[in-house]
Amino acid sequence: MTDALPLTPDSVVRFARGVRLQHDRVRDQWVIQAPERAFLPDPVAVEILRLVDGTRTLDGIVTDLAARFAAPRDLIARDVMEMAANLVARQVLLP
Repeated sequence: MTDALPLTPDSVVRFARGVRLQHDRVRDQWVIQAPERAFLPDPVAVEILRLVDGTRTLDGIVTDLAARFAAPRDLIARDVMEMAANLVARQVLLP
């Protein structure tokens, strides 16, 4: 196991190979599909993950969400960083 660098606001994350966020039209819900597993993200996670494009920093994602939703920036930043770290640990996202 390698020690990953901690995520910072300047980190750019991307989906791991074979992992994608997809809308299931039949069930009308978003699903994170990965090899041999799937996750059902909550609505907040979906809003964050829809902005993960491999070029945008985590701070850029926070800025976008803060502009779209009337929520305190520090609260959004905490949620984004926590979720990204959790998904990096699960090898869904890569730093």
